[in-house]
Amino acid sequence: MTSQELDPEDAKIVTLARATRARAGTAEGAAVRDTTGRTYTAATVTLPSLQLSALQLAVAMAVSSGAEGLEAAAVVTDAEEVADGDRAAVVDVAGGAIPVFVAGADGEVRAVVTAG
Repeated sequence: MTSQELDPEDAKIVTLARATRARAGTAEGAAVRDTTGRTYTAATVTLPSLQLSALQLAVAMAVSSGAEGLEAAAVVTDAEEVADGDRAAVVDVAGGAIPVFVAGADGEVRAVVTAG
């Protein structure tokens, strides 16, 4: 699925996730959009004492900024699917089923999975 086939707001979070991954030089980049339209981006964190996926961190950033719900998420990764822990973090905040766009480094969406 190309960015042109996505809703413009969904294409935006895929682009933000891709840019975050590239800027940080990490395995993953992610972005989430809350129910008010604000976006939050994050990259994978791998420290000796802390490991967070990009999507988990994006969700945490949204929550710490006061988001009361999520309406969409995107992750740019080489992995084939979204990890269970990532889906769980999204569901915890979304409160219902939302799309998670899974894209490759080229920004092409390979899958849309439902979290929730």
